[in-house]
Amino acid sequence: MSPPVLTTRKILLIVGGGIAAYKALELVRLLKKAGAEVRAVLTEGGAAFVTPLSLAALTGHPVRMGLFLPDDETTMGHIELSRWADLVVVAPATAGLIGKAANGLADDLASTTLLATDKRVLLAPAMNVRMWQHPAVQANVARLQGFAGLHGMAVVGPDEGEMACGEFGPGRMAEPSAILAAIEDLFEHPGAPGAADRPLAGRRAVVTAGPTFEPIDPVRGLTNRSSGKQGYAIAGVLAARGAEVTLVSGPTGLPVPAGVRRVEVETALQMQAATQAALPADIAVLSAAVADWRVDTVAGGKIKKAPGGPPTLALIENPDILAGVAAPGPMRPGLVIGFAAETTDLEANARAKRSRKGCDWIVGNDVSADVFGADGNTVLLVTAEGVDAWPRLSKTAVATRLVDRIVDHFTSRT
Repeated sequence: MSPPVLTTRKILLIVGGGIAAYKALELVRLLKKAGAEVRAVLTEGGAAFVTPLSLAALTGHPVRMGLFLPDDETTMGHIELSRWADLVVVAPATAGLIGKAANGLADDLASTTLLATDKRVLLAPAMNVRMWQHPAVQANVARLQGFAGLHGMAVVGPDEGEMACGEFGPGRMAEPSAILAAIEDLFEHPGAPGAADRPLAGRRAVVTAGPTFEPIDPVRGLTNRSSGKQGYAIAGVLAARGAEVTLVSGPTGLPVPAGVRRVEVETALQMQAATQAALPADIAVLSAAVADWRVDTVAGGKIKKAPGGPPTLALIENPDILAGVAAPGPMRPGLVIGFAAETTDLEANARAKRSRKGCDWIVGNDVSADVFGADGNTVLLVTAEGVDAWPRLSKTAVATRLVDRIVDHFTSRT
């Protein structure tokens, strides 16, 4: 059995200022558990939320804070520290740290280390939703991701949710488990992205994934067995190829792929609204397993068993999200890809669905056995040119092959 990917790896963690700094302590614990050695740089702002003693106790090493500390410089200077690491992780990455890194500014230990390092850097942004959505911040993030070679920085998150300030939206730092997954992915796929490795840079994509849940009463609902793994894998590969990806996800419990913005929803109506809000986009991959029906009236209290037997549920159709996105109009993406989960007659049903929905491609998905929750998948791709049947592959390999076709589609038109 091969050792864990992080065994003996050296991780330099830069903790920026923000309420999310407390999550850095859990990230250290997960990294250590995975076998990594961790050292920490704590910014002045970060020290307002977590203490050097806490980080030192968890990492097992002194915590660096100041740029000019003669005693520390005799042991591990900021240049040597940046060389020591196999990977630099900034969590939380504030707007200030992102702005300094993007523009080559270095006036404290954290920003100097980011400018001096010759290793990969992973950013986990965390800030107010309006700050995150500000054009200057978005431009700085895009600039960091677009730098050639080792200078191109990877990004994980942010998530969408309620902020400490009371506002709601994207800006919450990714959970430590998601950051850990992104770190492992960087070591498993060590190639530093450059322009040639990010052929979808400048393009926007929306991906739907997972199941929807339609409530019957406060404790019951209609749903399905979709794990969301295939859609999440597609979102991750699209982001790795340079696309700006919005992932509209039903309930899954999966970590957010690196560089992906996730919008969490529950019902089909919520998924429809979130998908439409993510437009315009160049690419739409609608892999979510949307419930076909919902109950006409959701009970306000738990429905009890009664002598007359089970209740009768009146069902109504949910909106057709795929057909809506694929419909002609100014908001239609240039490439719309749907999924057809079938247990019989896969090719015939997939062809019929492509024609009926008006999408460009359909990924026919054989769910007759060992698919839900598994890491493998058997699919075929239906396009106007014909049908391409793929062998059983891992869901990551399916995602990679599909995104290769997406890249070819746009490359052939430029």
